[in-house]
Amino acid sequence: MPCTWITSDLQLRLILTLFFVAECLSAGMEGTKTSNNSMQQLDNGNHSSVSTTSSTERKQSTVTLYAEVKTSLSVLVDTKAVLTCPPVLWPSVLVVTWEIVLRDKPPCFGAYRRDTNQTTRGNCTDKRITWASRPDENPALQVDPVAITHDGNYTCQIVTSDGNFHHEYHLQVLVPPEVTLIQTEKGTAVCKAAAGKPAAQISWTPEGYCDTEQGPYWGDGTVTVQSTCRWGSRHVLNVSCSVSHLAGNKSLSIQLSQGAEIPAHLKNLYITAPIFIILIVVGSIWLLKISGCRKCKLKKTEHTPVVQEDEMEPYASYTEKNNPLYDITNRVKTSQVLQSEVDEK
Repeated sequence: MPCTWITSDLQLRLILTLFFVAECLSAGMEGTKTSNNSMQQLDNGNHSSVSTTSSTERKQSTVTLYAEVKTSLSVLVDTKAVLTCPPVLWPSVLVVTWEIVLRDKPPCFGAYRRDTNQTTRGNCTDKRITWASRPDENPALQVDPVAITHDGNYTCQIVTSDGNFHHEYHLQVLVPPEVTLIQTEKGTAVCKAAAGKPAAQISWTPEGYCDTEQGPYWGDGTVTVQSTCRWGSRHVLNVSCSVSHLAGNKSLSIQLSQGAEIPAHLKNLYITAPIFIILIVVGSIWLLKISGCRKCKLKKTEHTPVVQEDEMEPYASYTEKNNPLYDITNRVKTSQVLQSEVDEK
């Protein structure tokens, strides 16, 4: 990685050196022409000192003039960003160079040379970074659409016959967080600002006993902030959380179903009471079932002898009525009774 940085830097310096040499050669030729004209003016009796003085001042201004501007720029993700170069007189422009240094990447550059009307992208491969229009009309740079990976420094350098001009941008890409607000089973409220860049700020209305945590930064520079709030014994029904962020502020509200958080001893009571009631009901049904079975058995035991006696009586009657021996015996007994009655008379 360091070798790539050095190679890109050397390429940029080599291009600028070639342009400076060409500029110096052209300036030397103009100086020679100026001196020849001055000699001719001396021979003709003109005031050549004025021309020599103006040429010297122009050379000194070319060497010493150097302007640099730095700007911090925040851009929302998935939008379009346009970066402009320093305002200079276009006829005096020789070379325009953009140097781009992104996070965790080697620098890249693109250049435009006015005398040959040639452009080069150098080692820049991101197709979302292009010239805003024709470089010979406007050397501005555009990023469309802006992504999280476009965080970094963008420097426009313009080489003119009057000096060098720099405009450096520190571009920060903003990512709005995804905001959610929920109530947990414990009676607390949780407000989360997920995957924002930079980190968001969370505040509550009304204020309570809040704990705010910031998670680790992801590889793309985003971070999640979560705030958990409770209100103790206070009877709070409606709460709202406000999320402050550079990409825009957002506020959410929620109605708490139980107001304040339930104490621990009441929670245990709410859990054990239904179980105790269920056990009582099941036990009562079981006892009733057992007592009912016992009564049924007692009734069956008492009813059995009666049934046997009832059944025996018809059977004895039937036997007496339908048995021939029983009839003969009855007849003998009847005749004996009658005979005894006759004898007595």
